[in-house]
Amino acid sequence: MSKRDELVEKYAADINEKFGETPDMDLLNKVAIGLGPAIYNADAARVSGSDEKELETVKNNFLIKKLGLSDNGELLDAINSVIDRYGRSDKNKHRAVIYYMLAKHFGKESVYN
Repeated sequence: MSKRDELVEKYAADINEKFGETPDMDLLNKVAIGLGPAIYNADAARVSGSDEKELETVKNNFLIKKLGLSDNGELLDAINSVIDRYGRSDKNKHRAVIYYMLAKHFGKESVYN
């Protein structure tokens, strides 16, 4: 099993345990591939739910640039909702899981097709 496959399995377990959902493994794998080498860097692979700058980065680089959403005030609410469900105090909030859940939240899975 490759390192990426191991990470995707870890992300799938988080989605199952923290969100109570069965992950779409094809989409989750595509999200991980889309993140490139960032998933192998301990700092870049995680999202800090308490860092406003980090949340702005998720909003601007993922929701607006990658998913093509408009900044209508609902984006930060969606990010915070996903982080709350993940567990705000959990220090291991994986970026791939956050991005996966946001893509699902906004119905933007087709971006990864």
